[in-house]
Amino acid sequence: MTKKSKIYTKTGDMGTTSLIGGKRVKKCSLRLDTYGTIDELSAHIGLLRSLLIEDKELAALPSQSMEFFIWLQSRLFDIGTHLAMPCTQQGEMPPCSITESHVQHLESAIDWIDQQLEPLQAFILPGGTIEASQCHVCRTVCRRAERLVTALAEEVPISPLLLAFINRLSDFWFVCARFINKIKTVDEISWKNDCN
Repeated sequence: MTKKSKIYTKTGDMGTTSLIGGKRVKKCSLRLDTYGTIDELSAHIGLLRSLLIEDKELAALPSQSMEFFIWLQSRLFDIGTHLAMPCTQQGEMPPCSITESHVQHLESAIDWIDQQLEPLQAFILPGGTIEASQCHVCRTVCRRAERLVTALAEEVPISPLLLAFINRLSDFWFVCARFINKIKTVDEISWKNDCN
């Protein structure tokens, strides 16, 4: 029987952690904040999958939604791994595994959902069903991740395809929330402008 290693290493007790390859960085660094937020988004998608898994009405989501969400989580894991890699001696980031086909696959899912929806007549507020509300949580965490990736791109070269994928992903959660509310026949809540 193989001996299990302990889950805790104590190496991070002084506020540092290792990038892939062993280089130590502060846990409050922008890079750590960035891929930590990517991980947070994946956890929120996991919660959404748990909320959706027993709901027969929501089987109409595209690409067999559970498998598609797992695909999204896997791509986020790829992105987190990429961001955890140190730059080369020349200051380059290692190649990113996010490709144009990944971005196109996500765009196809967005387009399919959007075709099922009525045109927006006003800004809408997050809400509706629990599942749709969780989509909005995913959307806002995704936007935060995008802001962090953009800030990190000021320090190290980040693939434009990685940025495009994260940008499309927030759009996906917006239309997904609308679609879930439509399937559940829950009215969207329009923003009421009281500043007139």
